[in-house]
Amino acid sequence: MDYNWDWGVFFRSTGIGDEIYLDWFVAGFGWTLAVALVGWIIALLLGSLLGVLRTLPNRWLSGIASAYVELFRNVPLLVQLFLWYFLVPDLLPTPLELWFKQDLSPATSAYLSVVVCLGLFTAARVCEQVRTGIQALPRGQTAAAQALGLQSGQIYRQVLLPQAFRIIIPPLTSEFLNIIKNSSVASLIGLMELLAQTRQTAEFTTNLFEAFTLATLIYFTLNMSLMLLMRWIERKVAVPGLIGGGK
Repeated sequence: MDYNWDWGVFFRSTGIGDEIYLDWFVAGFGWTLAVALVGWIIALLLGSLLGVLRTLPNRWLSGIASAYVELFRNVPLLVQLFLWYFLVPDLLPTPLELWFKQDLSPATSAYLSVVVCLGLFTAARVCEQVRTGIQALPRGQTAAAQALGLQSGQIYRQVLLPQAFRIIIPPLTSEFLNIIKNSSVASLIGLMELLAQTRQTAEFTTNLFEAFTLATLIYFTLNMSLMLLMRWIERKVAVPGLIGGGK
């Protein structure tokens, strides 16, 4: 392939103040991290709650959690994003609707929409992993906790969940990596995260290969770093005798 790579393009001025094109990538990377981290916090907290509900003997609570999972797993992420950004604000009370549409900046309103969307979408997947982790534990642990007089909340909080989370660190890591990659859908509603900044740089400079190569390297480095970190955490918290535990 006869192509003259020009990596110096990232240090050229954008024509907007003192900005260079590399600044766009830094800003986009910041938005990507902000979306992924907050979305992950929502997904982990809500998904853990739903996972617990799915293992309760109460049919109503278990059914509600199951319905949530089926709804959010079977509607495409992009459709959910458009619903949260274009439809849901119109359903809010008038003061909240005006606050969302008029008081917030376009970037902030897009950010809130994509964070909620990704958080709720990923929570359905985290729910199933938490449920699987709890059900993988020996039944005798629940019986022993009940024999000690622990209530249901105490059993989950002090016995089941600490062990279940150790088991499901690998699939949780995959979901964390997925939410980083899924954050790219934010560009479709105007949030200038990493992918949007990459496309903008490619259009302004016509250096398509350089722009997307740099974006690829950033995504790859971030995901590999997180994966190595989670593998280290998995080894540190592994409990011998459990699924995935160390010997």
